[in-house]
Amino acid sequence: MNEVRNRQQVSQILHDLAETLDVPPSKYEEAKEHYQAVGNWLGEEDSELALFNPQIYAQGSFALGTAVRPLGEDEYDVDAVCLLDLTTDQVTQKQLKDTVGRRLKHPGSRYKSKIVPAEGGRRCWTIQYADESQFHLDVLPCVLDDSRWFVGTGIPPAILEHAIRLTDQTTPEYATGWPQDANDPTRSNPKGYAVWFCDRMKVRLTEAKAALAMEKRASVDEIQDYQVRTPLQRAVQILKRHRDVRYNGDDDKPISIIITTLAAHAYNNEADLYEAIANIVSGMRTYIEPRNGVWWIANPVNPLENFADKWEAHPRKAELFFEWLDALEAEYQHIVTDAGFEKVGTYLAQSYGQRDAKAALIKYASRQVGQSGTLQGAPVIIVPKKSGSGSTSYTNVKVTQRSKPWSE
Repeated sequence: MNEVRNRQQVSQILHDLAETLDVPPSKYEEAKEHYQAVGNWLGEEDSELALFNPQIYAQGSFALGTAVRPLGEDEYDVDAVCLLDLTTDQVTQKQLKDTVGRRLKHPGSRYKSKIVPAEGGRRCWTIQYADESQFHLDVLPCVLDDSRWFVGTGIPPAILEHAIRLTDQTTPEYATGWPQDANDPTRSNPKGYAVWFCDRMKVRLTEAKAALAMEKRASVDEIQDYQVRTPLQRAVQILKRHRDVRYNGDDDKPISIIITTLAAHAYNNEADLYEAIANIVSGMRTYIEPRNGVWWIANPVNPLENFADKWEAHPRKAELFFEWLDALEAEYQHIVTDAGFEKVGTYLAQSYGQRDAKAALIKYASRQVGQSGTLQGAPVIIVPKKSGSGSTSYTNVKVTQRSKPWSE
């Protein structure tokens, strides 16, 4: 058995896959330009919001560096927090959201015809850009939270200072005020979460930025976080795409915040991508707790919030999550065996999509040819198929044309 060699080559293939899935730096720049332009419009001198010093910043996968290219005709979904210098004593949820909406739909606004739907969503105002940009921007109005709610939770002050209150039309207090509960749907802390996430990969992030700075002959301070990727970020991208392909269109599929949180908890700053993913997948369960008969995945920046809160009312969500983990563990254990490595890129195509699998394997094959002048073995992975009983079986697929190391 050549498991050591197999691990090395699988790690290279996964790296190429993650690069293929990744959002190009130009899209990060474009997203930043979009939400900064919105922030500038909201804060212009003649705006009714100018007195409240609107600040706008990204949240979610674009802020964490874990966004992936859309599948098919899907769009880039960019979330931007719009923080106003107000308190919950000064404004209701409805007043806050309506004020931001009025400015976005102002007669002189370039965004007035791009708001979809015109009445706004549950939490945000969505700006739909032209089709060729493949972007829509969700603008989430918010104010700072009162930190007294979190006394005794153990949250560091550097994270707590970023806690916010978002609007939510489904809360009974929407028109009159704010919920008086430490675990209500208006509480959030996306910037604090990003601080926590970066801390979980601090060693590798520092190394990656230093390496890029040296390559560009620049200072480390000039390197933006979105310009580099750590094994944790790559792992999250790969796991999310595996989820998307396996459960395409299923509303009960594992949600990104749970995948990202559990992956960050289980990550131990491994440098090798295969090792990182294998350890993450096997370690995720450690951070899922049963509490009084309910599955609990604590928000690391608000332990009072349970990211798995919908699992109790919708048990199929939990069933699919654990089924998904079982499948991943089987695949990543089998992939580095000789029997697993003999199977071809059909696994990649079925688990990550034909487009991205093909691109990743071309990258891998090109590197192999460049290193030796000939292709020394094709990248091969298992092909999981569901049997009638619901269990997973494996089908052998051989590469017959080394110039095309994928299965047609």
